[in-house]
Amino acid sequence: MSEPIDRLPQTRKSYQALTFERPESSPLALFRQWYDDAAERVSEPNAMTVSTLDEWGPSSRIVLLKGIDERGLMFFTDYDSAKGRQLSADPRVAVNFPWQDMERQIRIRGLAEVAAPDESDAYFAVRPRGSQIAASVSKQSQPVTDRDRMQAEYDAAVGELEGRDVPRPEHWGGFRVRVFEIEFWQGQRNRFHDRWVFRRADGSHDPADLDDASAWTTTRLYP
Repeated sequence: MSEPIDRLPQTRKSYQALTFERPESSPLALFRQWYDDAAERVSEPNAMTVSTLDEWGPSSRIVLLKGIDERGLMFFTDYDSAKGRQLSADPRVAVNFPWQDMERQIRIRGLAEVAAPDESDAYFAVRPRGSQIAASVSKQSQPVTDRDRMQAEYDAAVGELEGRDVPRPEHWGGFRVRVFEIEFWQGQRNRFHDRWVFRRADGSHDPADLDDASAWTTTRLYP
């Protein structure tokens, strides 16, 4: 049971101490190791907070990671949504994996780029049909009068597309987050946590190959 809100200042968990020494692998290898651990202990390990920027400031939401390789992290969305428009105007992006059940998190900063059309086509093709139809109907982030109108538009699309493949909408597809900084955070006792950050070896904010250990320096940070 959650603590009443007036007790929040006293609400705390004592983290367990796990050894986390200087990483010897590439950021990609360590991410995969941590993700495999999370897949066994976290209900939705690919859920990640994605933060973007607009003229007012930062905006965050949870999306699902759908792929990672040496080029970066992939997720999919409506390009006309708030995050799609924000990333088109300013590609700077932050990502966080909050694996509280493991007393871990991964923090990432990078630049977002639109995925190639064939990558978006390939993922759209394996989505459940209902999700394909929803993507084709939804005007993500736009106002709508009520749920009934949304449902009517969806039901109409179901009828129109009966017996046919659902084409990927041009306004829907992938973003790849090209990484220039990635931090691995491990909870420890007394809030004296372990933090190791990979940064570009040349000191730049240009994205680098996540599987090339020589492209990165590792630094331990105070908690």
